[in-house]
Amino acid sequence: MLLKFNFKLFSLLLLSMLCLLLNVHAQNDPSRELNRFTKIVLAQKLQEPMQFQVLKNGKVLYAERKGRLKVYNPATKQLSVIAEIPVSTEYVSKSGERSEGEDGLQGVILDPNFEKNHWIYLYYSAKGNESVNSLVRYTWTGGQLNLASAKVLLKVPVQREECCHVGGGMLFDQDNNLLLSTGDNTFSRSSDGFAPIDERKGESPRDAQKSSSNTNDLRGKILRIHPEADGTYTIPEGNLFPKGTPKTRPEIYTMGNRNPWRMSLDSKTNWLYWGEVGPDGSNASDLRGPVSYDEFNLAKKAGNYGWPYFIGNEAYRYYDFATKKSGDWYDPFRPVNNSPNNTGLTVLPPTQPSLIWYPYTSSEKFPLMGSGGRSAVGGPIFRQTDFSRTGKVFPAYYEGKWFITDWVRGWILIVTMDDEGNYKSMERFMPDLTLRGPIDMKFGPDGSLYVLEYGNGYFKDNPEAQLIKIEYNSGNRKPIVQATADKTAGALPLVIKLSSKGTKDYDGDSLKYEWRITKNNVLNSVHRGANPELRLTAPGIYKATLTVTDPGGARNSKTVEISAGNAPPVVQFNFTKGNSSFYFPGNTINYAVNVTDKEDGSLADKRILPAQVSVAINYLSEGYDMTTIAQSQKTFDATAQFAAGKAIIKKSTCNSCHDLTAKSLGPSFTQVALKYKTDKNAKPRLVKKIINGGSGVWGDAMMPGHSTLSNNDANAIVSYVLSLSNKQAAPKTLPVKGSYTTNVPADQTNKGSFIFRAAYKDRGAKFAAAQFTEHMVLLRYPSLLVNDADRTNGFGFNEDRSIATVQSKGAYLQFNNIDLTDIEKIEIVGDRTAPDHVEIRIGAADGKIISQANGIRDKRNVVEIIPVKGRFDVYLVFKETALDVRTINVKNR
Repeated sequence: MLLKFNFKLFSLLLLSMLCLLLNVHAQNDPSRELNRFTKIVLAQKLQEPMQFQVLKNGKVLYAERKGRLKVYNPATKQLSVIAEIPVSTEYVSKSGERSEGEDGLQGVILDPNFEKNHWIYLYYSAKGNESVNSLVRYTWTGGQLNLASAKVLLKVPVQREECCHVGGGMLFDQDNNLLLSTGDNTFSRSSDGFAPIDERKGESPRDAQKSSSNTNDLRGKILRIHPEADGTYTIPEGNLFPKGTPKTRPEIYTMGNRNPWRMSLDSKTNWLYWGEVGPDGSNASDLRGPVSYDEFNLAKKAGNYGWPYFIGNEAYRYYDFATKKSGDWYDPFRPVNNSPNNTGLTVLPPTQPSLIWYPYTSSEKFPLMGSGGRSAVGGPIFRQTDFSRTGKVFPAYYEGKWFITDWVRGWILIVTMDDEGNYKSMERFMPDLTLRGPIDMKFGPDGSLYVLEYGNGYFKDNPEAQLIKIEYNSGNRKPIVQATADKTAGALPLVIKLSSKGTKDYDGDSLKYEWRITKNNVLNSVHRGANPELRLTAPGIYKATLTVTDPGGARNSKTVEISAGNAPPVVQFNFTKGNSSFYFPGNTINYAVNVTDKEDGSLADKRILPAQVSVAINYLSEGYDMTTIAQSQKTFDATAQFAAGKAIIKKSTCNSCHDLTAKSLGPSFTQVALKYKTDKNAKPRLVKKIINGGSGVWGDAMMPGHSTLSNNDANAIVSYVLSLSNKQAAPKTLPVKGSYTTNVPADQTNKGSFIFRAAYKDRGAKFAAAQFTEHMVLLRYPSLLVNDADRTNGFGFNEDRSIATVQSKGAYLQFNNIDLTDIEKIEIVGDRTAPDHVEIRIGAADGKIISQANGIRDKRNVVEIIPVKGRFDVYLVFKETALDVRTINVKNR
């Protein structure tokens, strides 16, 4: 039979297959999808939020630790209080001392049939003389919670002499069984970061064997029960101990938990996942056990997860707190609980392994988890079939992956497992996103990822606490808008060039641009086009709002504020003697600051007084981001002295345990400063403590080590903290004209930078705001790394770019805008080979030669240069190949 070939049909089929392949590729390449995720802030300044649930109508119900139950309404964008539960939040020691603890309202969850029965469940520390945490069912019909409808399903007896570890997370499985996590209710800071198994008489609050490893106790567990309509519960099949087993509680699903945090169930496998908050810091000890870990765990069925005998798949040794002697290592296959505080079985079920575990330091097995403080928070397993197919549901790339977070480190990681639940890999989700105290995370009915952020700091209302959602857009994306102006202030008439440079559309759409100019919220003019010119003739504060619209109607806006009628001052820090690129220790620099302002006058005509100009010179150790430091100097008379320390603290995990003035888990920074105010030797000890960790000075709490923090960064933190004991204002301003000797402080390294800064804020005009201008000059140590080059040509680099190897004749290193005043010699330092046959040119790679280096000595080439004054682009041109270069040292004598 002769077959006819339909070319048109074949082309359509081929095109369809190609589109399908491209779609599959896009779904399997998250980097192409990241711009489809948007963080949306729903509510801010929450008060110790703990756990939340998203209703089908988009409302969010959440619990606050101090007893309030609140609802966020997306229609009104308002919060409302629906109940205030009397809760206990304090611990009272045997001596009567009161302290704040973790107790309070811990969890909230909706009944699976909430739409019909309107039941919700709360888990909280009941206020009163009875020391219990209670699981209570209430009826809620959308207004106030019906407190009279309370039915107590379950009570968990606890001790309230010592903090901590409450647990409190809840979820329902596919069979409508309620799972509840409970903490070990054990004070562990007196155990040096090892297993809290203090068996001495009266020390039960410090012995986790009474709870986590006690088969007859409900603490340190994940419980599984089936709530009944009459307010009781039954025991489902498959829990760890069959009902009726002596010395056991049938409610136990998992045991050996320290503080299981934020459980989730895989809707496909019904496997249970959770984060496990581990003990405070410790170093591994042959006499006691391993370093401390946090864990992320998986339970396919009921089991024992080892605490307090095991952590991170490693065993502790028995330790006698009375004699301070260690005994045998615990056996994971046959753990034994011989504690006098144990009321359950002696021989326990074998220990189940952790899926993921990580210490304070960087983990070799899980390097993406980073280092520093840690507090594991679980998260959801994503399954597309859990949601109706809308454009907000995450793509198939994330199918079956586990979204996890950490309360201290603030990342979201995505964990990939195989079909058997074995760990395969992890990756960072939205790498630019850093959360502040994420305490609960789950997908809502619309497919968006919701996150509740507690904020940084324990037991207080953190201003950064908020509820957010991360929304996915599978359709038409909004344009990304950038709006700038070449001038944001000036005298009249003010001509401004507006710019939309950087605006883009990830869908490749053609865009329409509209600029609306308003003054006092009144429309002044409208300009169409990407980059119009604006002419302002009346004084005042204007807003130029750029709105960009794509063909599908998606739009986005950005605003630039412009002050017309007052020109910004001009400030210049000039050097009349000395080099303005490098400092040479012990050299004296003569300087003069010039300030002119169109309205105010100038320093020269004395209409601006020297006292109105802020002048500061400070030294900063090596290794700092000067851009970050410069941005922090916007206060009129601020100096750069402690900006580095504050910037490092802001980017680190310090604020998770320390506040500026209030005691948190650790002492306030001000308390530390006052304690060491007169101790001249405190700084090196505190630097060492930050890096290595320690305890005992401020009580039992242990501060983790920060081994990845450099000595310079730790030094900057300590310098800033100790400065808080000085209640005086910032250092007085220096003269506008004078001399300064670049002496490096005795406690600093000699490879930092001097910052010369002058600033002036003018007096403003009648209808225009005051303007601020500063000028900063950075004098760096006279040694340039090859990686500091602004441009290279013809070089290859090693992995950390510390060594550059010449690969072709004529290769060059380019350093921009270098002041050559008073520079007499340049030293070129090699690595394995000597940097021979080098030309030093200015202006261009073939520009004027100011020196040629041909003499070699010990992998160093020191050359004298022709005297040159002023700033130039400097080129080091290499005439031979296979030469290694490390540093270029600049010398003035």
